[in-house]
Amino acid sequence: MLVPRACVAEVIGYQVPAELTGAPPWYLGLVSWNNRQLPLISFEGACGHTIPVPSSRSRVVVFHALNGRLAAGYFAMVSQGFPQLVRVSNDVVRPDHSRSFAERSPVLCQVRMLNETPLIPDLERLEEMTAEETSVFPEQEAS
Repeated sequence: MLVPRACVAEVIGYQVPAELTGAPPWYLGLVSWNNRQLPLISFEGACGHTIPVPSSRSRVVVFHALNGRLAAGYFAMVSQGFPQLVRVSNDVVRPDHSRSFAERSPVLCQVRMLNETPLIPDLERLEEMTAEETSVFPEQEAS
């Protein structure tokens, strides 16, 4: 996955989320961050894939909410390793049209970067999906 640094508020150690009964599998629950309860999601799960089991390398990436639909102003996503800051340019990143994604998918596109093909997530769509599910549990999301 490749995201703009400006969208990331912080990367923290993995913590087991407080589960929400009735939430879809990709909505893992709530985690504490800066005196807030943030929705924790699985990108893989939101894309319809198997949700990886957290390991000692797993981290939680806290994202700024972009469209203001989440009361906490942030949401979190599990990372299967420590995210790395990389500088990208037209020399390094090229479009990869080998896959297509549905219109309402949480993926904007796939790119080719050196020998890898990271996905570019649709953070606004992920926030929208999370907000739709969070509205079912409003008393459990604290600001």
